[in-house]
Amino acid sequence: MFLGNDLLPYLVLALGGALVFGNGMALVRPPKEAKKGELTRAPVGRSAVMIGIGFVAAVWALASLVTG
Repeated sequence: MFLGNDLLPYLVLALGGALVFGNGMALVRPPKEAKKGELTRAPVGRSAVMIGIGFVAAVWALASLVTG
């Protein structure tokens, strides 16, 4: 089996890290020019919630990998 028994924690770690990084970058560096029908900046509340969910998922996955 690919990556053995640790496949799920690695996938959760990757997903959590992507949520934190992607939403963080959307808040820090919004696009220079918004296309028609798009927002000029990412909604702060939704992005903060997604960053929190991603952080919890990444920490949980790291704890699972370290203790398992």
